[in-house]
Amino acid sequence: MNKKMSSIDKEKSKFLKKPFIAIFIIILAVLSSFITFFVLQYSLNTPIPVVVVSSGSMKPTINEGDILFVKGVDGNEISEGDVIVFQALWIGAPSEPVVHRVIEIINESGVLEFYTKGDNNEGNDPGFRTINDIYGRVIGRIPYIGWIKLFFDRSGLLIPLIVIIVIFLVISMLWDYSKEKNEKNKQERKISQEDFDDHAKLLW
Repeated sequence: MNKKMSSIDKEKSKFLKKPFIAIFIIILAVLSSFITFFVLQYSLNTPIPVVVVSSGSMKPTINEGDILFVKGVDGNEISEGDVIVFQALWIGAPSEPVVHRVIEIINESGVLEFYTKGDNNEGNDPGFRTINDIYGRVIGRIPYIGWIKLFFDRSGLLIPLIVIIVIFLVISMLWDYSKEKNEKNKQERKISQEDFDDHAKLLW
């Protein structure tokens, strides 16, 4: 009997650990993405080490949905022809970082002025960029994978998807709980019946 009770206790302990394991995995996945981003920030020396291209202004070199890796560099390390990521400040500029090519660099009394243009745009970008506007130079690219992020950003489905996943996990845990509870009740009834039989045998 003691062995059977011990087995039930082990099953109960195993079940109780399941929600904590699921929560731990979710937290670990979220933390891993943040940790990876912070590591890239530090190693690439820029606050924005990864960007997803959200327009076709750099076609055919860089396409919408590409993921770009950005390295922070000193102004003297940027050359004409480099593709840089910067914060645009002209009127009507997008709020997200812009990915365009440096077409001209002028040294104005010791201050570098970077003139940029999208490869697929007809005209140059308004004004010029200073080193303070630039997050870094593009050093690598993964084609089209960024479409996943763009899809969720533009469709607004990210939050509903997270809610659905959480609901699914809760339902799954409740289902496991119900199943384990039924199994436990069966085991307890079986043990109680065996105890009764053992007691009856002693009386006889």
